[in-house]
Amino acid sequence: MNQDNPKEIVSTRVVNFQREKVFKAWTDPEQLKNWWGPKGFKNTFEIFDQRPGGEWKFIMHGPDGTDYPNRSVFQEIVEPEKIVFDHLSGPIFKVTTTFESIGEKTKLVFRMLFETAEECEQIKVYAVDGNEQNFDRLEELLAKV
Repeated sequence: MNQDNPKEIVSTRVVNFQREKVFKAWTDPEQLKNWWGPKGFKNTFEIFDQRPGGEWKFIMHGPDGTDYPNRSVFQEIVEPEKIVFDHLSGPIFKVTTTFESIGEKTKLVFRMLFETAEECEQIKVYAVDGNEQNFDRLEELLAKV
């Protein structure tokens, strides 16, 4: 959680891949559906319209068989630097992901901004570890591509 903002969860990782390759894994639905979510989750994408105002609608299938419908609307895409979207299926939060080149590596910063500190506190219990698992899955996919 962000010490400066009690309504925000910030996850950061430096990955051993160039920024363009990492950004593509976030913007190519064929790659994204194969790594998005915590360990053991699978995805079915219904809509993936990645442009400002475009919708991203999908179902995350949990390892226990539970389905989690998700709906987001993209706000900003700056290739290969930033992706911003609003996650609109509860809980509601804004995601800002930035991609910074560090030589041949990429620094990812994934920010989740909630409407209240209380919501953030409730989600933090599983989101912090879930975000790390998400990054692990991203790195596994990037190593294969």
